[in-house]
Amino acid sequence: MAEQILILDFGSQYTQLIARRVRELDVYCEIHPYNNIPEITPDIKGVILSGSPCSVRDEGSPDVDLEQFRGKLPLLGVCYGSQLLAQKYGGNVTPSEIREYGRANLNFIDKHNDLFHEVSHGSQVWMSHGDTIKELPQGWEVISSTASVKVAAFKVPDEDTFGIQFHPEVTHSEEGKNVLRNFVVQICGCSQDWTSDVFIDATIDELKQKLGDDKVVMGLSGGVDSSVAATLIHRAIGDNLVCVFVDNGLLRKHEYEEVLDSYKHLGLNVIGVDAKQRFYDALAGKSDPEDKRKAIGNTFIEVFDDEAHKIQGVKWLGQGTIYPDVIESVSVNGPSATIKSHHNVGGLPDFMKLKVVEPLNTLFKDGVREVGRALQIPEIIIGRHPFPGPGLAIRVLGEVTPEKVSILQEVDHIFIQGLKDDNLYDEVWQAGAILLPVQSVGVMGDERTYEQVVALRAVTSVDGMTADWVHLPYEFLGKISNEIINKVKGVNRVVYDISSKPPATIEWE
Repeated sequence: MAEQILILDFGSQYTQLIARRVRELDVYCEIHPYNNIPEITPDIKGVILSGSPCSVRDEGSPDVDLEQFRGKLPLLGVCYGSQLLAQKYGGNVTPSEIREYGRANLNFIDKHNDLFHEVSHGSQVWMSHGDTIKELPQGWEVISSTASVKVAAFKVPDEDTFGIQFHPEVTHSEEGKNVLRNFVVQICGCSQDWTSDVFIDATIDELKQKLGDDKVVMGLSGGVDSSVAATLIHRAIGDNLVCVFVDNGLLRKHEYEEVLDSYKHLGLNVIGVDAKQRFYDALAGKSDPEDKRKAIGNTFIEVFDDEAHKIQGVKWLGQGTIYPDVIESVSVNGPSATIKSHHNVGGLPDFMKLKVVEPLNTLFKDGVREVGRALQIPEIIIGRHPFPGPGLAIRVLGEVTPEKVSILQEVDHIFIQGLKDDNLYDEVWQAGAILLPVQSVGVMGDERTYEQVVALRAVTSVDGMTADWVHLPYEFLGKISNEIINKVKGVNRVVYDISSKPPATIEWE
């Protein structure tokens, strides 16, 4: 078993980011809710207590027995975690007199402390808390301060227990990665050997043991997660993996042919299914976004089930589940409230009695991409922007028809190809076009027109939870707008979406 850091989640929005930063150090880590702590095994080298939206002063706030860790394993409390440590052992946590949100600078650092090795005096950090540690338990040491926060960090004498009231995991903490590296590598002694190559070898060996000579069926989306998962399973069992790639008529222009060709070059055993009309029939007359999602999801299951039943002796369903999906399902407060159906369609119907194999369920998206590159999967798949499972159906606002999809495919193709041609594609996390249920007056030559309006959308993000609109150059937007209007019959107006998430969402439906 790989060495690992255990992260206890108290509900902070940044908990996954802590894990990502630890993984970037080539150290394996797992997130577990504070109220569902796993068995402490010898491979656990240290524990990090996350932040929380709660206050340690509130009745019923998250609490945990820290005696199972203190003095036995290195322990780092971050924000709420640090306040919990101080409060439980006789310190005094009070509401902050000054709001401690945003950038601050460490104007005192104990340079002899291992936690602050190679951290500069005056280093910028990110504060985000409404409480502060007014007094530490007797004998505990202050090891860093800011102008307004005396106890920015502390250490318990004679044990590797630390607390910090800033967030080292966010990029605004300029040397935060150094702090985490010092804790994970220097203090916990992790050897930084959890690399993509190690993951690939271990996963393939595990899959061989688990699957043996069994057959696996897997639905592919063309995206990075399912593609990497399929490649790993294929490396383990060869043609006993049968992949199904469905053309639902809602993909990007030429995407079905291009992705199918990429899969065949990877040596995958892929069945391509043209089910466009079946999906269009299911969507006929539906304009509500949730109804459209459900129609697509149900149709995908029906098509996939039809194909799966043609394959003899299948015992497993392969899935591209990644770690954030796992974390979400066992989060501190249980699965989060459903805002809308999941972007990804497909699933395991009750009547398909198959066991599930998920080779990526310990990886974040960036880790999946690293593994994909190590597997030499083509960049057209690895670097592909996220694309919603319902495809262009949720970018055609209102009822979906083949004619509307065709218009949107042409617009989307010009936009995406333009981003690639101008070397902007890799600077964008996700981009696409939306066909609006609006017509506008225009003038082409000597004639007035009354045609469709399309919106272009491009965002930057890390994981899709939050996103900001991309400030694409005006010259580029002007060129693309002109090309769309000139080349796509039926469109006479192009607008650019400058909304961030929140309050908007990335997709319009």
